[in-house]
Amino acid sequence: MRCPACQYNGTKVVDSRPVDDNKAIRRRRECEDCGFRFTTFEKVEETPLILVKKDGSREEFSREKVLRGLIRACEKRPVALDQLEDIVFSIEKELRRAGNSEVKSEEVGEKVMDKLAKVDEVAYVRFASVYRQFKDITVFIDELKEILKKNPTL
Repeated sequence: MRCPACQYNGTKVVDSRPVDDNKAIRRRRECEDCGFRFTTFEKVEETPLILVKKDGSREEFSREKVLRGLIRACEKRPVALDQLEDIVFSIEKELRRAGNSEVKSEEVGEKVMDKLAKVDEVAYVRFASVYRQFKDITVFIDELKEILKKNPTL
């Protein structure tokens, strides 16, 4: 590995430790010429997961986009960021385990709603109203009735 300080092409590993739930390795390196220390990360290169949108266009699955949508839905709600990150992680894990390199955006949206409904009903309704593009109040009320059927204690 080339030293970022002096460009010498020889470094030694001083320390290694797993990070990101054992999905990556953090290495502290030292230049054998100038002694400069720096950090590198090593992780498995995953095949891209392609999202097929409603209009037929394709784009790479983005954890960040899903997380931003969840954060927006949970604004001013008692939901921890860790919970939202866990939702995104578990959805991506489920999609990758299915073994398909392409997945429909509707499938991702439904998975998000299923998991969000278990965490916070208000956030679920917010997300669903944007995702399903509620046209009027009756569709919104129907969705609320479905929530009440699933959880009659509310």
